[in-house]
Amino acid sequence: MNGRGFGAVAGRYDEVRPGYPEALAEAVMAFAGTPDRIVEVGAGTGKATRSFARYGVATTCLEPDPAMAAVLRARTAGQTHIEVVEASFEDWSPPPAGVGLIVCAQAWHWVDPDVRCTKAHDALTDGGALAVFEHMYAFTDRRLEAALDRVYAELAPELLDDPAGREPPPHEHWLTREIAGAASLRADGGAVGLFADVRYETFPTVVPYATARYVRLLNTYSNHLALAPERRAALHAGLAEVVDEHGGTVGVRLDTLLVLGRRHA
Repeated sequence: MNGRGFGAVAGRYDEVRPGYPEALAEAVMAFAGTPDRIVEVGAGTGKATRSFARYGVATTCLEPDPAMAAVLRARTAGQTHIEVVEASFEDWSPPPAGVGLIVCAQAWHWVDPDVRCTKAHDALTDGGALAVFEHMYAFTDRRLEAALDRVYAELAPELLDDPAGREPPPHEHWLTREIAGAASLRADGGAVGLFADVRYETFPTVVPYATARYVRLLNTYSNHLALAPERRAALHAGLAEVVDEHGGTVGVRLDTLLVLGRRHA
């Protein structure tokens, strides 16, 4: 499944996927200063778009999936400073003068790794900012987690070994390193970093999900959607039973990692 497969569950995605703390958007804008334009990569249904809309900055939201883009347009209707473009980051043509801020929430891993850092660098103005952020999911109740893992082990053991089973994977191991390590070759054969002043910050949140809502959340995860329908139904029924046995609520801990970098001239 690629990033465009979420269109089949666009409404559910918008309903149950968590948003982002206001402090995160504040940190991004403090780092970026006053950008002339924001470009959001893989905007989805606008979970992050809404965090930045209140700043009134002209924003171009790139979303290749028509169904996701339709929800995004509905959610931002009347906000004339926001435009939705049905295009991937790879296919998008940046304005010649560049843009001041590029943000990407929960979608960087869907962008072609061979081009994403280079294109972001080239699309930014000198000193422009890149902000990439994603959730890292965990459980607040270890006993519940162990019981859920037993269901996975019985009905979908491959998800226990799939990093997307705790979607997305830990980011300190790749996201920060990728942006800090992105470089281009000089004419003399040496390398120069694409981004300077790379830093990261984590924003912790706990979100409670009642059983039915938690199952709806699982039905927006790419690795769950990739299961055959009958296997997915059996798995989710088993997980729901366990959640009910443990009080009917899953405490989901979100550690939202924000990585910031400034375009190196």
